Amino acid sequence: MTGIIEPRILKGFRDFPPEAEITRRSLVERIEASFRLYGFVPIDTPALEYAEILLGKGGGETEKQVYRFTDQGGRDVALRFDLTVPFARFLAAHRNELSFPFKRYHIAKVWRGENTQRGRYREFTQCDFDIVGSGGAASDFEILLMMKTTLAAIGAGDCTIHVNHRGIFNRFLSRLGAAGQATDILRIVDKIAKTGREEAALQLAGVLDEKKAGAVLDYIEPRANFEETLAHITEASGGDTPESRHMERIWRYMNDAGIASSFILDPSITRGLDYYTGIVYESFLAALPSIGSVCSGGRYDNLAGLYSKEAIGGVGASIGLDRLISAMESLGVSGRSGSYAKLAIACVDEEAGGACQKLAGYFREKGIACEVMLEAKKLGQQFMLAEKKGLAWVIIPGEKPLSSPLSLRNLASRETKENLSLDQAILELSGTSGFRTEDA
Repeated sequence: MTGIIEPRILKGFRDFPPEAEITRRSLVERIEASFRLYGFVPIDTPALEYAEILLGKGGGETEKQVYRFTDQGGRDVALRFDLTVPFARFLAAHRNELSFPFKRYHIAKVWRGENTQRGRYREFTQCDFDIVGSGGAASDFEILLMMKTTLAAIGAGDCTIHVNHRGIFNRFLSRLGAAGQATDILRIVDKIAKTGREEAALQLAGVLDEKKAGAVLDYIEPRANFEETLAHITEASGGDTPESRHMERIWRYMNDAGIASSFILDPSITRGLDYYTGIVYESFLAALPSIGSVCSGGRYDNLAGLYSKEAIGGVGASIGLDRLISAMESLGVSGRSGSYAKLAIACVDEEAGGACQKLAGYFREKGIACEVMLEAKKLGQQFMLAEKKGLAWVIIPGEKPLSSPLSLRNLASRETKENLSLDQAILELSGTSGFRTEDA
């Protein structure tokens, strides 16, 4: 046959077969549950925006990564590269409908035309959570606390969250006489974990003299602990300031909440995007730090001001779902949970399809997810199909599915219990770890 199109997908894009998608959906469900526990509510925005909306503040490297084109109407449009910039536009458009402080979460795909590597793709899912309309340390700390508890809730293992304050760094650069080179310096420092200290020194030498470059490298070197590092960067930036007092308060909150050991003050954390103005943070899995940050973000006090005369401050973070899944797979940790079917109703007579669906309905009402086999093949073939689908049990109806005794087949042990009533079958399944939805 000629004219067949080869089935292929673009580099950096992926299909998700059921097993992979079940893991993804399970993690998203647990992440959403954690967000809701803190009173956050969901929103959604279009995948496609006017290019000027997305690039009004990004520019530079961001603009190079955006999927941008002219549509059929001659409009300059682009696919969103993150969920924060569309959120700023959303706030400007809907601010009169919202109550502040406003806590939102948004879980959706974004697109960046960047180089692909382990855990990094051109189409990927972000899980964002933000508090807007509150500029105090309390909102910054709540985001940090959510980062810790959400990563724990999904079974990511021990993690360390590195925090910094862009405002203190900016004061340091002004005192150094390097404020004019701030954008270049911040982006060089932001990549130091990937490029290494020597490469960063070479790049800094391209924008600063040797003495100033050395001062920057000294500034971003963490000291023995949070308090010593804070004292060092406070002194280097000119002494006591509102920004340093802000970090002192957050440190006190961490200690009062009993979670201080999970956080490191790391002056090399700058976040490359221009819209961050205050606290910034990145999180790393203790068992696999090489994969990079799995949850990061910061404060962006001026972002909404791009689209409104009245700026709206905010602070938030984003979990990179794909990178997180890649890390968990590398560590042999399963993110799968939820009530996906582990039970099938065998089809013994296609004429009884309606009765079998009604029988399945009784199991579903009890929280037992199940599917009905659709074709009256030999039972052995139906058992094989059920196993291939990852099911653990098969109900074999009698001649009259709703009134005849049932048989229950354990696909793992190959054992069959016969002459069970509906209630007995439900009881058998409810007492089995192979069935329970939390293990599914």
